[in-house]
Amino acid sequence: MKTISNEQLTIQVSPHGAELCSIFANGKEYLWQANPAFWKRHSPVLFPIVGSVWENEYRNEGIPYVLTQHGFARDMEFTLVSEKENEVCYRLTSNEETLQKYPFPFCLEIGYRIHGKQIEVIWKVKNTGDKEMYFQIGAHPAFYWPDFDAATSERGFFGFDKKDDLKYILISEKGCADPSTEYALELADGLLPLDIHSFDKDALILEGEQIHKVTLYNKEKRAYLSLHFDAPVVGLWSPPAKNAPFVCIEPWYGRCDRAHYTGEYKDKDWMQHLQPDDVFKGGYTIEINE
Repeated sequence: MKTISNEQLTIQVSPHGAELCSIFANGKEYLWQANPAFWKRHSPVLFPIVGSVWENEYRNEGIPYVLTQHGFARDMEFTLVSEKENEVCYRLTSNEETLQKYPFPFCLEIGYRIHGKQIEVIWKVKNTGDKEMYFQIGAHPAFYWPDFDAATSERGFFGFDKKDDLKYILISEKGCADPSTEYALELADGLLPLDIHSFDKDALILEGEQIHKVTLYNKEKRAYLSLHFDAPVVGLWSPPAKNAPFVCIEPWYGRCDRAHYTGEYKDKDWMQHLQPDDVFKGGYTIEINE
């Protein structure tokens, strides 16, 4: 575990999945501490898929491959490649094991840089093969609800950088989505009220670059933390029916399959395409607002 800090915050990163495991600021922990009774992770990086492929199987050039939810990178050991006072970077490269599940040679780098009360999460994906590469990458950070009280139903609010005509879709079956049915995100005074039932139907998925900032507010409508991102899709989630002490804000360059999808992997919704030797750059920023 690597620790980097400045005068305002301290973060910890594990080589296992290159996962951010702690954000400590203002005398408290902001990142969920992975109690397996609710959810055993902190902030996994999702690669080379986001969410599930239909029946855990996808096809590339007609050949079927098995890949479980969110891919394999979150469960692999990364190599530390650089470390500075305010930054750390890890690398994962394809190997015989990954090529059995995902037939594309790659180099994935995940970095974290802190400045002030911001954590910049930096992703680089390089196609090290000789064919066009298809992939998705996403974030899944879990944050403690501000002033969580299990005995009450209110949880706080979400605010967005857009307030009108926001639409979301839902997971429909077997971890896959139904993008044909959209629902209006109903805000009150520009904010989305959150309570114990907000995620009874699983994740709320906003796609199509509708928003690029999500702010979590406490029950008094004071800003707690924000995520800034360029990703075209974002998922909002807390475990259904568990009264969990955390909520996830998840920028995605990708999305789970639509239910019953059996087409080619390259034609999945929100698929990223990368030519040989090209590098994809993405990521997002976490900002502590308190």
